[in-house]
Amino acid sequence: MRRALVGIVALSVSAAPVGVILMLRRMSLTGDAMAHAILPGAALGYLVAGFSLPAMTLGGLAAGFAVALAAGAVARLTVLKEDASLAAFYLISLALGVTLVSLRGSAVDLLHVLFGNVLALDDSVLLLLAGVASVTLLLLAAIYRPLVLECVDPGFLRSVSRSGGMVHLSFLALVVLNLVAGFHALGTLLAVGLMMLPAAAARFWTADVTRLIVLASLFGMVSGYGGLVASYAAGAGLPAGPAVILAAGVVYLASLLFGSQGGLARRLLPGRHLQR
Repeated sequence: MRRALVGIVALSVSAAPVGVILMLRRMSLTGDAMAHAILPGAALGYLVAGFSLPAMTLGGLAAGFAVALAAGAVARLTVLKEDASLAAFYLISLALGVTLVSLRGSAVDLLHVLFGNVLALDDSVLLLLAGVASVTLLLLAAIYRPLVLECVDPGFLRSVSRSGGMVHLSFLALVVLNLVAGFHALGTLLAVGLMMLPAAAARFWTADVTRLIVLASLFGMVSGYGGLVASYAAGAGLPAGPAVILAAGVVYLASLLFGSQGGLARRLLPGRHLQR
């Protein structure tokens, strides 16, 4: 449980800020698509070396980058938009990854790849999560200004700087890197949950980008602690990984109802006189 909590905290520090930027760029579903895209690479690593951390990590990174680049190339060379091409590639990747795991492994292995096992994190995985968190924070600090500017006004960024393409590629690399790290703890299907749910919940409390990042990370940590405690209390009937994402869902629903920035309860209450 302690190792699981450390892993969730590391993911919250790195993945939640990436989720905030995805949300601001209206690319929330891109994270979900990329989470499925890493599956065939991880499956190939599993076929070659079993549940080997280096093999599955390198395979997932290679598959994620390949799908991202292929989707971008199709969008630029054909009439198909990037969201449609990404959806096509992620569906192919998901089916291919499940097939590859099924060729050698059992149903238990498939469940482990798809949903992870946050209670089985060893030292090597924790070091990987800590390393990804460090790289993410450093790179976000380096590209923070152009990244936020591109979210607000990409046309202005193109007019004053040529760094837009490099910033976009660097950010996509961070998305893939965090999804591969999250895959080892939560599996390919749930890794994106800790990236997007805390970010979406934070938006109901503040509109400031810096506060969004901090609040999203805090929500991720609270969700991790609450989900692990709930899983421990419920016993074997509630797996730890899904419990963490369900806790993040509870935080999101509570923010949706009671958030100070557009929450439903505030909208339903009568406003002050002469105020909207």
